[in-house]
Amino acid sequence: MVYAVGRSLMDGLRNNFSNLPSTSRETTCGSFLYQIKFPKSPGIDKPVGTALTRLVMMSFFMQQRTFIQMRTVLKVVDNSGAKKVMCIQALKGKKGARLGDTIIASVKEAMPNGKVKKGKVVYGVVVRAAMQRGRCDGSEVKFDDNAVVLVDKQGQPIGTRVFGPVPHELRQKKHVKILTLAEHIA
Repeated sequence: MVYAVGRSLMDGLRNNFSNLPSTSRETTCGSFLYQIKFPKSPGIDKPVGTALTRLVMMSFFMQQRTFIQMRTVLKVVDNSGAKKVMCIQALKGKKGARLGDTIIASVKEAMPNGKVKKGKVVYGVVVRAAMQRGRCDGSEVKFDDNAVVLVDKQGQPIGTRVFGPVPHELRQKKHVKILTLAEHIA
């Protein structure tokens, strides 16, 4: 059985069992190919902990890992006038929103002379999340806060500047305009 997993999880397993003889299995993440090594105990054909490893991997892939869910308060990192918003719903029928997903939110704090007023229902694109997210090259991205950029119904940003780092995964989600406005791409 082949598991598609990130390199960081497998590096941890490989480092723990590096001194034992092992069998290997190949797996892919995007277009990259990795080998998963399972330890063998002396005199036994089956790898030690294979059942445990399978159980851990199956539970890892079966759990719903969401970044932003309903009632999450997010920081607004553009100059639209809003300071904080609360997530009402993740769009496209998902339970939660990940990096690059669009959400519906309510403005909780706003500047008095901004484009957006307190209490208004707005759309936003999640540009930073505090939960770790693995990348196919083996690195992981994790931010200090949950942040959003406000957009209109067509997906165009309301503000003209985006503050702080923005992950390059937004390019895959077709939010190139936000990337062009950002001061730093992580």
